[in-house]
Amino acid sequence: MLLLHELNILSNRQALAELPQGKVLINTINAHSYNVAQEDALFAEALLKGDVLTADGASIVHACRWLRTPSRPTERVAGWDVFEYEMAALERRAEAEKKRLIVFFMGSSPEVLRRIEERAGKDYPHLKIETYSPPYKQEFSAEDNEAIIHAINAANPDLLWIGMTAPKQEKWTYSHWPELKIHCHVGTIGAVFDFYAGTAKRAPLWWQQHSLEWLYRLLTEPRRMWRRYIIGNVKFVRNIVREKSMARNQRSTTPHNNQQIE
Repeated sequence: MLLLHELNILSNRQALAELPQGKVLINTINAHSYNVAQEDALFAEALLKGDVLTADGASIVHACRWLRTPSRPTERVAGWDVFEYEMAALERRAEAEKKRLIVFFMGSSPEVLRRIEERAGKDYPHLKIETYSPPYKQEFSAEDNEAIIHAINAANPDLLWIGMTAPKQEKWTYSHWPELKIHCHVGTIGAVFDFYAGTAKRAPLWWQQHSLEWLYRLLTEPRRMWRRYIIGNVKFVRNIVREKSMARNQRSTTPHNNQQIE
């Protein structure tokens, strides 16, 4: 079970500039992943124990405010926001250092990765793009994992993106974190691979600004998304109300010492 009260969520986009250098794991959380984590212990642990967590959904921002959680993000910081910031920051660094720094994309299909490499070569000319497309299967074998880890470590990237959809990407990265002998920021950004490659369309800016990106995806892909957004949103509200009730009950059973010391 995952509780928003236990999470340390990044406050806003500006806070991305304050992240430390070195090996840092960046995950995101939205209503869907919060729901899934209630019944997936490893996924919940991965979100709880990662280095950085951002609110990839206005629902998480509003829920934290309503629950009065210790960590209260002030705005949505989507996977796309993390991607844009990290890529631009590394491009500036590569230009300043006058050398090509390496960005490694692990996940998705060879075609998506080919499109990413083509677009990134134009958008970020000072960065060297390397990719790896893992086998398309629900669970990797030990040999699959060994090959993926070897490819990442051999590349020794300056930035690593993992894109295999949630919760697979978060669980895989968290489970194999000690085996990744790297020194860079690592982001689990799922759908961003397809958005950047152009194989999936992100909601127009107006929908994003009004916290309606979920509705846009529902309207454009109703058969695939209706369960996540119709049933899932009801489930999210129920889970948040349950967490609110748990917090209230905990406060009511906590003893208070009102005696004055003389």
